[in-house]
Amino acid sequence: MNKKTVRDIDLKGKKVLVRCDFNVPYNEERVITDNRRIVAALPTIKYLLENNCKVILCSHLGRPKGQVKPEFSLDIVAAELSKLLGLEVKLAKDVVGEDAKNLAANLNEGEVMLLENVRYEAGEEKNDEELSKAFASLVEVFVNDAFGTAHRAHSSTTGVASFLPAVSGFLIEKELNFLGTALENPERPFMAILGGKKVSDKIGVIEALIEKVDVLMIGGAMAYTFFKSMGYNVGNSICELDKLDLAQELMEKAKAKGVKLMLPVDTKVGKEFDANTESKTVKYTEIPDGWEGFDIGQ
Repeated sequence: MNKKTVRDIDLKGKKVLVRCDFNVPYNEERVITDNRRIVAALPTIKYLLENNCKVILCSHLGRPKGQVKPEFSLDIVAAELSKLLGLEVKLAKDVVGEDAKNLAANLNEGEVMLLENVRYEAGEEKNDEELSKAFASLVEVFVNDAFGTAHRAHSSTTGVASFLPAVSGFLIEKELNFLGTALENPERPFMAILGGKKVSDKIGVIEALIEKVDVLMIGGAMAYTFFKSMGYNVGNSICELDKLDLAQELMEKAKAKGVKLMLPVDTKVGKEFDANTESKTVKYTEIPDGWEGFDIGQ
């Protein structure tokens, strides 16, 4: 899993775009409640600043679905970054529009700016080529340090890398080193915990892990597809009805390989996907009609 990182390229004085994962949780007052994802990006950002780079950061926050929605603005992230770095992180009023271009053009060595939420752009999640080119036009080098979104073929992850020299940041390097060691020479017993929304998004990962692990624990929304395939009611939970046979096949494959595939024994359910909804914890076999499963219970 050897990938080029920021150490392997001449960055001194260069203008660099860094794709980060600043998709942090925040409350109704728009106060960040957990800044760990921002803190995790600091080593890469500080390394670039030490090399006198002009640093342009970008990220998504929530799901604005191609629309400009103030509640998903990265202004709270810019403020937190400014505090953590001890220098002003200017926030562009747009993603690749006039304000972003002007700020980028006037950025000096050792300065940091942040583009607005990349998902304000309708083309982001479609990996739109013109949007990818627009990202690339702002800088000279692309650094991907967003491990949590690196698997998505979006303009700010995959697309922009097609038009620029592209390397990994320290966070991705750390994750790849860990995964490489874990997968190539694991200590036994070897357990993997997998979450996510859709089984269809994780087919390759699940199949690959079944070949490697002793125990595979599956949580997140994808568990409800497995529950449904076992004949249990899942209420209004996210469920891929067209993947029930696949879920059964994966469970059978795990059994044949001697892999213990574990699903949650209980689940938190609510009336709707809202922080203030009525909720309770029930057995995975007892999800009531009209209720939506959120994730594992206790």
